[in-house]
Amino acid sequence: MAGELPVRHALPELLSALDAHGTAVLTAPPGSGKTTVVPLALADAGLRVLVAEPRRLAVRAAARRMGVSYAIRGERHTGADPRVEVVTTGLLLQRLQHDPELPGADVVVLDECHERHLDADTALAFLLDVRETLRPDLRLLATSATADAAPWSRLLGGAPVVAASGTPHPVETVWAPPARPLPPPHGMRVDPALLAHVAQVVRRALAERQGDVLCFLPGTAEIARVAGLLRDVTNDMNGGNGGNGGNGEGGGDGVEVLQVHGQAPARVQDAVLSPGTRRRVVLATSVAESSLTVPGVRVVVDSGLAREPRTDHARGLGSLTTVRVSRAGAVQRAGRAGREAPGTVYRCWTEAEHERLAEHPRPEIALADLTGFALQAACWGVPDAAALALLDPPPDAAMAAATATLTDLGALDGGRVTARGRRMAGLGLHPRLARALIDAGPRAAEVVALLSEQLPRDAGDDLVEVWRSARRGGDAFASRWRQEVRRLSRSLAPGGGGAAGNGGAAGRAGTFQSGDTSEGVGASRSHRDTGSRGGGGLGDDAFAGLVVALAFPERVARRRGGGYLMASGTAAALGEGSRLAGAPWLAVAVADRPTGSASARVRQAVEIDEATARLAHPVTAEEEVAWRVPPGERRGDVSARVVERLGAIELSSAPLPDADVRAALLHGLRTEDVLTWTRDALAVRARLAFCHRAVGEPWPDVGGAGPGMEALADLADRWLEPELSRARRRADLERIDVAAALLCLVPWSERLEAVAPERVQVPSGSRVRIDYSQERPVLAVKLQELFGWDGAPSIAGVPLLVHLLSPAGRPVAVTADLASFWRDGYRAVRAELRGRYPRHPWPEDPLTATPTSRTNRRT
Repeated sequence: MAGELPVRHALPELLSALDAHGTAVLTAPPGSGKTTVVPLALADAGLRVLVAEPRRLAVRAAARRMGVSYAIRGERHTGADPRVEVVTTGLLLQRLQHDPELPGADVVVLDECHERHLDADTALAFLLDVRETLRPDLRLLATSATADAAPWSRLLGGAPVVAASGTPHPVETVWAPPARPLPPPHGMRVDPALLAHVAQVVRRALAERQGDVLCFLPGTAEIARVAGLLRDVTNDMNGGNGGNGGNGEGGGDGVEVLQVHGQAPARVQDAVLSPGTRRRVVLATSVAESSLTVPGVRVVVDSGLAREPRTDHARGLGSLTTVRVSRAGAVQRAGRAGREAPGTVYRCWTEAEHERLAEHPRPEIALADLTGFALQAACWGVPDAAALALLDPPPDAAMAAATATLTDLGALDGGRVTARGRRMAGLGLHPRLARALIDAGPRAAEVVALLSEQLPRDAGDDLVEVWRSARRGGDAFASRWRQEVRRLSRSLAPGGGGAAGNGGAAGRAGTFQSGDTSEGVGASRSHRDTGSRGGGGLGDDAFAGLVVALAFPERVARRRGGGYLMASGTAAALGEGSRLAGAPWLAVAVADRPTGSASARVRQAVEIDEATARLAHPVTAEEEVAWRVPPGERRGDVSARVVERLGAIELSSAPLPDADVRAALLHGLRTEDVLTWTRDALAVRARLAFCHRAVGEPWPDVGGAGPGMEALADLADRWLEPELSRARRRADLERIDVAAALLCLVPWSERLEAVAPERVQVPSGSRVRIDYSQERPVLAVKLQELFGWDGAPSIAGVPLLVHLLSPAGRPVAVTADLASFWRDGYRAVRAELRGRYPRHPWPEDPLTATPTSRTNRRT
């Protein structure tokens, strides 16, 4: 094998680097033999080798090709060569936690580091810690299919970089974009037109090239769709969740189709890794990108899409989203075509689009739910992960959310891992599922096994029905499920499901037996102090609901309108035609939030009752005094009550008499037009606002002339007492005489009438109201009443702005300089209006005329 692959030329340099430095980074392009040749060469040098791969499929493939032992979750195989063992990075983490010295290993090879899986990044950080403190003799080798090795070299303390150049065989690139631009992927949705185009490109590749075809697609649903589109030219061997009648195989002499993904059964994986008797089309997710040689493949068809995790930490929801593959990922995929002979890659996008792709995929630590990572770090002794040697630090928000979750689960107490947390970490599950398994007992293994696997594509949203189907089924999914149930059952310590050790909050458990009811479960009971020891005689529905609620307490949901409200505060909706529709309570096992949607979409759930919800999630009873606007209403009012809540879900409420409602009333004043603003009230406020603008202190800032301003609420102690002290509700505020109350804001040393008089006397003898609602005070008066007045007075040093009105009360001129108006503007106004209003005086000289508010006598 070593004589055929390019990596052989780098072996002497690599062995020398490891001997001299103890660490090294190997860069080698896809297909160069780094995964299978290097471990055997290290073994031939007298070292016991532990190889860590990011995927289970890669573990089985590499071990089979080398003839060595391997171990994955729930499966262990002893190979002919005992010097090398291949494991998943997740299993390596468990071994490190169990025994950090890794007895029996002289060198650890972390393969495909460039993919930046979270487990791989964590394992390398732990190994560097081990090498520094416990085993300086432990050698570490990081391998990458990309040439960007500098970051890894720095992380490994200046480790030498060994480059294996060249590829086994050249790979020709064929650009094969759709005939017309198609919409980009949105969330999990991929345009069916793109999948149809991918199927067409596969047909083209079968016609134009020899050898098997490996086609990369983002997920199992897309694989199934393309397989269906190819059915007329192939006979299908279906690797997906027991499709094709449940037997997973097709017959006949046509092209064979294999559907390969992380959940594919072992027999399909074996079929992929063995030479075929017919020409084959392998439809695969990114699990086939690296560390995997598919015999016979000469052609790769790349859809250009991949799936990345997304986590909504605020809502506690995780999902996958479809993204464009990175350039590094595209190179990895193309390399599958040149492993055994010259090959071809058909890329379903343009060369120009290729140049715009991201150079590398985003590291999983920046995208994923970090609850499991945070527990691993806490068990290692670095709860905040700050001391770990990581290429990228975990995001603060994600770590804060993870720490809060672990604290609620009882895995952390004051930031330190508890004995319960260590037990959870040892189960090889997400901490949420580990909590459910521990607290609900051995029987929970069946439900937890469902939650830890990707469910069949055709599984409905009723998890109990999925459970019953798995019990009955004989397909690949049922087989994997039973295997995981056995593993989980074995993993539980003797005595089953109680919390172990000091347990933190969740460890202070009571019991949940079949006779428990909601009676006696008070508001202070919560998942922190109500564990379960086996579920007693609960039926499937009730027990499955309990397990799901224990694992995801914030997803307990109560019916609200046409949908549901989760304890986390997130709205949720069932799919159309759901069998769970109408259930008053749900324990939601799987949910995601579609891109751009504020509501979660329920994928799998179980109907539960309120008693189970109370057992799983903390229930609080709080006094609530607030200004509330009822749903569907626009007007709020004071709400004073005792409220019992399960997270964001309101369970019950009772009136709270004699509560201090002052803060609520003030909030109403700030946010709504609660007071009754009469004309007189608005006028008084406008005068006060003018005084503050014109004079300043000691006149207060009342915030303008309109109602509902926050400034007035801040002054409530000065102008709304004692009315505010007596008020209990909105109606009491509405009855306040606002004009009279506002006068309390006049400084004791001032008189409002002296600074901002309400009215001013004009030459006709009329007392005309001044409008203070504008930036300058306005005097609006009929023109005839001002004859002989060559200047309006000033108010607090601000000249009045005079609006001269016609006899009908309509403005005909605006001026702050009356003398100028009489001299320059009056003639035009007189010429225009005296014919229209002949009974009113229009003298030629207004300065000598007698001012009047009356009309001329009839002649």
